[in-house]
Amino acid sequence: MGGSSRNPIAFRPWPVTIITSVFYIALLVVLLLIHLIVPPAPTQDDPLKGLNLTEAWHDLQVLSSEYRPFNSHRNDEVRNWLLQRVDSILTHNGVKYSTSASELTTRRSGFVRTRYANRTEEKAPVVVFNDITSNVTFSIGPTSSYFEGTNILIYIRGSEDPEGEWWSAYDARRESKPPKKHGVMVNAHYDSVATGYGATDAGVGVISVLQLIKYFTTKGNKPKKGVLALLNNGEEGWLNGAYAFTQHPMARYAHTFVNLEGAGAGGRAVLFRSTDTEVTKFYQGVKYPFGDVVSGDGFKRGLIRSGTDYSVFVDGLGLRGLDIAFMEPRASYHTDQDDARHTGRDSVWHMLSAAVKTVSALADDTSSTFEGGSDSKGKVNAGTGTNGVWFDVFGSSFADFSLETLFALSVTLLVAAPVFLIIFTIILYKIDKFYLFSSSKHHHQSGGDENVPLRGWRGFFRYPVIFVLAAAGMVGLAYLINKVNPFIVYSSPYSIWSMMFSAWVFVVWFLSRAADFVRPSAFHRSYALIWMFAGGWLVLVLTTVSENNFNIASGYFTVFYFAAIFLATSIAFLELFGLSKKTVYAEIVDGTAGSNGHGREGSLSSANLLAAEDEEPAINGGGNGDEEPEEATESTSLLRGAKSNFNHYTTPSRARDDHEEPVDESIDEGKKARVYGHEQPWSWSLPTWTWLLQFLIIATTAMIFVAPLGLLIMSALHQTLSDGNSALIVYLFAAVITILVLAPLGPFLHRYTYHIPMFLLCVFAGTLIYNLVAFPFSASNRLKVYFLQTVDLDTGLNDVVLSTIGSPFINAILDSLPSTAGQIVTTGNARRPGLIDYSWPGVAPRVVQPPPTEYPGVPPQFGFADWLNYNVTRPSPSTPSNPHSAQFHLSGRNTRSCQIRFNRAISSFHVAGQAPQSSLFQNVGEDGSKAIKLWSREWEKEWEVDVTWEVGGGEDDQGGLDGKVLCFWNDEGKRKTIPALEEMRRFAPVWVAPCVETDGLVMGSKSFLI
Repeated sequence: MGGSSRNPIAFRPWPVTIITSVFYIALLVVLLLIHLIVPPAPTQDDPLKGLNLTEAWHDLQVLSSEYRPFNSHRNDEVRNWLLQRVDSILTHNGVKYSTSASELTTRRSGFVRTRYANRTEEKAPVVVFNDITSNVTFSIGPTSSYFEGTNILIYIRGSEDPEGEWWSAYDARRESKPPKKHGVMVNAHYDSVATGYGATDAGVGVISVLQLIKYFTTKGNKPKKGVLALLNNGEEGWLNGAYAFTQHPMARYAHTFVNLEGAGAGGRAVLFRSTDTEVTKFYQGVKYPFGDVVSGDGFKRGLIRSGTDYSVFVDGLGLRGLDIAFMEPRASYHTDQDDARHTGRDSVWHMLSAAVKTVSALADDTSSTFEGGSDSKGKVNAGTGTNGVWFDVFGSSFADFSLETLFALSVTLLVAAPVFLIIFTIILYKIDKFYLFSSSKHHHQSGGDENVPLRGWRGFFRYPVIFVLAAAGMVGLAYLINKVNPFIVYSSPYSIWSMMFSAWVFVVWFLSRAADFVRPSAFHRSYALIWMFAGGWLVLVLTTVSENNFNIASGYFTVFYFAAIFLATSIAFLELFGLSKKTVYAEIVDGTAGSNGHGREGSLSSANLLAAEDEEPAINGGGNGDEEPEEATESTSLLRGAKSNFNHYTTPSRARDDHEEPVDESIDEGKKARVYGHEQPWSWSLPTWTWLLQFLIIATTAMIFVAPLGLLIMSALHQTLSDGNSALIVYLFAAVITILVLAPLGPFLHRYTYHIPMFLLCVFAGTLIYNLVAFPFSASNRLKVYFLQTVDLDTGLNDVVLSTIGSPFINAILDSLPSTAGQIVTTGNARRPGLIDYSWPGVAPRVVQPPPTEYPGVPPQFGFADWLNYNVTRPSPSTPSNPHSAQFHLSGRNTRSCQIRFNRAISSFHVAGQAPQSSLFQNVGEDGSKAIKLWSREWEKEWEVDVTWEVGGGEDDQGGLDGKVLCFWNDEGKRKTIPALEEMRRFAPVWVAPCVETDGLVMGSKSFLI
């Protein structure tokens, strides 16, 4: 190939194969290392003045040593431990503080008085609020809740904050004017679910808050703005603790917040979502940022069904802030693997360091950015931010800009990119170098006019056909895996990636090589880029519309992707400037160049240049010079006179017979050697190195913006299948990301040697077989099954209910349990969409101690009736004139969580002791409420609830009310009071993880009719 063959970056098979393969392998390895390996924590105990990592780790071990749901005695112990830890931290730092609390003194409340060794009342720089007075009533859809909070608040006064107890004059419910100065809040919930130790959900958040208290009370670290540390209780129930906080006098002090959460076990803490661009910029200083705006849009659009306290702070109070949380592995979320052992010091430091940096930056900001009017009455006047776009780059830097900026860039590209290409086209056409879409060139000479073939159209239609076929293959694979082994991605997401990647590369290579083998074209790469440009432009139109009409920022990567495609396509147009004018080329072909129009017919210069198009001139072994070559016909082989095969490509023979006429001096051997294979002969002057620039522009963009996004979303999705999510969506997502990541290879794969594609074919075969036959769960990737034991307290009958995916996995679970032997297992629709309920009579629970008078040996079910007591009076004594009202009195033993469920919606209710209704929330839903959840801070509280309802106009409506009263028990404790759950842990397969389904592990109920 002359000089091109010696050029290490020429557009030839080996350079293309080696360079592109090394590039992808290197960047994929780097991305995987960044994604899988948590940045190491510092080796020293005190990496920053005021922080102690060893102390934080020890606190996490203590906090997560037992389950601590709100409805458990361990929860009370943890609360008291937290108060003691706060006192210990402040005492160690020599900080005087005051307390503000209305303490309960009864034993059964679960709270004890704490001795505060460093307590003072005079101008304290720190105030500890032991909030055991706030309660809140709110409604979400047809379910209402009444919750009595047990939050702990620590206010660290900023250097610019007013002195005195200014908050004492503020009543959150009366919406009195808040103080002129405002601060920043950091929040984490200290309760866990009944089946998880809560190390990451949200133990790491809690110990990060403790360390922030230590940090900001250390000499030299005092913030300019005040910092409010909130340790809330009851998040797992229904974000109850955050709702209770809205009723506290300090609720309107903070204008910004950082919420620390967890939904996995270890890993890196991700920026889940943010309210606006302005607050997100304070996260930019984090050393190891991690996050993408796609997750925030997922929450906004309801695609992510999980909830955090963030939503209460934003939607309820109008605050502006960030949600930082752990997100993987999802299979450990709410299970006993969410413990300190599966978390690690590195994960602790990743969240703690991000929290310190972000909260410090927010606390030192004295601008008016977070001040301004509120759109809703009763909300904080935190101003209004702009919708943002944010993402990390390789886990080391962070981008944050407004959605308006992205929209402006999108519109600019939509308009400018086609205009530039049109300008290039006009210029090239004017200077007679626009070979694209040119089939021939009309040439006038003395012997008569002639159309010189250019074959510029060749290869135009092949790329969309290749793309569509390859994409169809990816979709077909998604449906195949979803049909045969849909849950394999649960434990083997990288096997899915490997299958998709290898299949895409092989299919595109095979089809590209086949097309290039039959009809070689020098414009294969250029036409592929033009098609990518056209498709990218259409996608960008959709992205721009979503940005403007729906405030969706998730399509930001398509903007940068299209910009890269535009630059690569522009280079393809610029390459044409290196070609000869079509008129000059026509003269060369006709042999008139350099001879004033008197060229010789059939000159060797013409024959050689056209050999790649029609036929080769006679060469050694192919006839003698006295014979004229056979005239080419439609059936004549395009490869005549050339040595070729599919794998090794076509290598034209350049040897010339001694009897041939000398080549025209205007065409030297070096130029002819630069024509690759049987491509168009005018391509000798095309640059051979610009492909590398095109590839690097597009591939680098894809690897920066698309590949990390694919890894992030796959990590978030692949283990949500046990929650009832669709597996097909996950596989289709993998297919789309595969296409986007590997699309930059498309224009260049026709130059690949066969070695890499054939190796990938073997990879594809192996991973496909594995994905079709492998068992999808393991001890480290356990299937979550949702457990609930229901007890009819009137009859003593109980059922164990498992909500999970269907056959064949449920069969293995049920067969392993002794209690199911000989039992009839019934099925029904689960509360979670996509799951199935399986129930059978179980071993009776012992969550309530039998009364001392009970005789030994009496079956426990005969004592179930005493677990819950209630009575109903109609009409309610509070509204005796309303016949459609009633008053309930109910209490449960050894619990502080009960409910009333109605078969018809009630129009209003009131709980004795309920605070005045806040304007932030509704008492009942728009169509009334069919359930009232009751949460008390005291154990065995007697509830008094007044309800009213409306009667329809039908003849069958007798105006009555029926339903059930229920209580829940979560306090399994050390006594193993729920044998059915213990049986699951002991006998179920190792790949099964039981976790709590609703508000409790055991639900006892009684029916009522009034």
